[in-house]
Formats: sequence, structure tokens, C-alpha cells
Amino acid sequence: MKVSELGEFGLIELLAKMVTQGEDLRVSPWRQLLIGIGDDTAAFKGDSSTQLVATDCLIQDVHFSLDTASFRAVGWKAMAANLSDIAAMGGEARYALVCLALPKDTEVDSVSDLYSGMIELAQQHQVAIIGGDTSSAPVVMISITITGSAPTQGVLTRSAAKVGDQVAVTGFLGTAAAGLEMLKKKLKFDAKTKLAMADAFLYPQPRLIEGRLLLRCGVKAAIDISDGLTSDLRHILKASRVSARIEVERIPIHPAVRASFYNRALELALAGGEDYELLFTGSSQAIKKIRAEAACAITVIGEIVSGEAGEASLIDTGGRPYVPGKTGWEHFATG
Repeated sequence: MKVSELGEFGLIELLAKMVTQGEDLRVSPWRQLLIGIGDDTAAFKGDSSTQLVATDCLIQDVHFSLDTASFRAVGWKAMAANLSDIAAMGGEARYALVCLALPKDTEVDSVSDLYSGMIELAQQHQVAIIGGDTSSAPVVMISITITGSAPTQGVLTRSAAKVGDQVAVTGFLGTAAAGLEMLKKKLKFDAKTKLAMADAFLYPQPRLIEGRLLLRCGVKAAIDISDGLTSDLRHILKASRVSARIEVERIPIHPAVRASFYNRALELALAGGEDYELLFTGSSQAIKKIRAEAACAITVIGEIVSGEAGEASLIDTGGRPYVPGKTGWEHFATG
């Protein structure tokens, strides 16, 4: 069987079973493990806090193209993707290890630009880059491992959504996907629109502050939106064994995206991915508290309901089912 037949998430399930098969889970370090493979980060007990570890990689011409992104932007996004995983657990990032593989003819100035992007974002969140590794490769590959911590009383997870919870998101959705399309197709927009969409795609802002706010206000379930709203929502629903009802007209879309992409704006918001906003569920009281404190927009887009685990019903303003054209990103998917 090829990985394209098994699928990305089938492959993850296979590897998760392999790493624990035959292990005595009652002994250290397994005994201190709180969350293993399958969430945004792993989590394990520390001396005075819950320790978090996340890793992600970016590969040239798979995750990014140097035709649409500078080396500085690639470095920024590589760091942002990892920090966003810590944010999705309600944690605070601490240290980063960077593994970098490059073609031999890469300019040193390009590598410096790459690291400048990583360092700038890391410094914004007081993260120290403390080591890593380098190697030669046919294309540019960046793998970052982030460690962090969260309060011992718990972290945000994908498996804690409950029937009756509201479903909410931070910020706007679809802006990054609009930015990618603009850059790839060299679409012409006014300067303000171009800047908003390009920055969303090239320089996303991980929601670390908001993630900690969610945890503090009593939210239990969250995920970052990297693969697209419908795809990432399905991860929460499947892990929590619940269903959801989403009102598509309530999904927050940046005015520049609505004005520039018209009827395609909703498709970009549902399936575009790489927004690195937070999708979460919680009580109406918790979300009211979050709205009062959050520096960004918090929008309720639906609710958790009983039903088939992993299923989300998308409803338009008239209460009619809405069928999206795309469902989000998955590695190894065919077609």
C-alpha cells in the first residue's frame, strides 16, 4: 500500500501505534506523558508545569515556493507554524531547535535572511533558538522543534468538545489562501488589499496570547487552523466524538477578501488553510469573557451537537445545507 492510499491521517495512526507497541507504558518516560501523537503538541509532566513539544517541517515546492515567498518570509512562517501549535494547547513557547537542509549553491545571504525571519518572530514571543542541525539537500527543508509549557491543571486539546459548546474562531479566515492565490496568479489589487493578503500568507501571527486566554477562561478544546476550517474542525469532532452545526454566513472573512474574491471568499475561508487562527469550543459564558479581553475578533460560528463523530453540518442563512467545493489540505491525498 502506498502512502497516498493510506492517507496522511491513516499514516499518523499507524506510526502512533508503532511507537507504543511493546512498550511498558507504566514506566518513565511514558508514565509522565499526558498527550502523545495526535494533537497539536505532545505534553508531559514537568516538575512544576506541563511540558509541551511540537515539531513541523517546511519543504520547498511542497509547503512553499521561492517564486512567491522570500527567504525571510519562509523563515518567519516556519517559526509561526510551530508557535501556532503551542498556542493551540494554551501554552507558552520557550526554546526552538532548527534543522536546515539546503542545496549546495544556496547563497549565504539567503540563509541569513531565512534566519532573520525566524529570529524576528521568535524574539516577539521571547523564544530562544538554542541549536539544531544543517545538511545538504536537493531543495530547502526546514524542520523546527519547539518546547513550551502550560499550567499543570491542564491544556487545550482536540478531544474536549462537549455537546452544547459554542464553536468560535479568532481573527479572519481565508486571508492567507487569498494571499497565496494573489501571489501565484499575480493578481492586481490596490496597495492596502495587497498588503493585507500578502502579510496574512507570508507573515502569519500565531495566537499565543489568545491561546493562554482561552485556557484561563475555561475553554478546554482547541486547534489551530493550518489545514482549513472544515478539515481542522473535523479533527476536533472526531477526537471528541461529537458533531457540529456551522452557520457559514457567520464565518469571519476579511473585507478585502470579500471585495476581491466575491463568491469564492467563503470557499477560501472554509478550506484555504494557513491562517493559523484558533478554532475552539466553549460555553457561552467562557466565550463572553474571552471577547471582553481578547485583542482580536472572536466570532461564534456554530455549536457542538450530538450526532456522528467527526461530522459537521454546514448551513446557509436559510437553514439549507451548504456543500463546499473543497474540504482542506491533507498530505498524501490523491486527486
